[in-house]
Amino acid sequence: MNRLNITAIATAIAFTFSAGALAADTDKPAKEKATASASKKESPREYVDDTVITSKVKAAVLKEPGLKSAEINVETNKGRVQLSGFVKSRADIKKAVAIAKGVKGVTSVKNDMIVKGKQ
Repeated sequence: MNRLNITAIATAIAFTFSAGALAADTDKPAKEKATASASKKESPREYVDDTVITSKVKAAVLKEPGLKSAEINVETNKGRVQLSGFVKSRADIKKAVAIAKGVKGVTSVKNDMIVKGKQ
């Protein structure tokens, strides 16, 4: 029984390594692959910073009486904030953008908000 378990484990390990080798991209050198994948990843610190910025922007928007009922979504990537969703007026868009720009850590704001009923 013990010998059977060892054989099964060894077979599974061998299969895993051979499957990984078959799935590997052979068109790019290893160094290029590592650089390409590393550049797309966000460091843990960047992720936490973006999460904090998103939370601060959302809180600031909710504090604004005129925007409380607006349907504004906030996403942040490397300090760049994207606002999307629906608001009542162009003035609300301007107000939300100004609020987001005023949050510490925000490097830029992209407005993708839409005035309700006007598309």
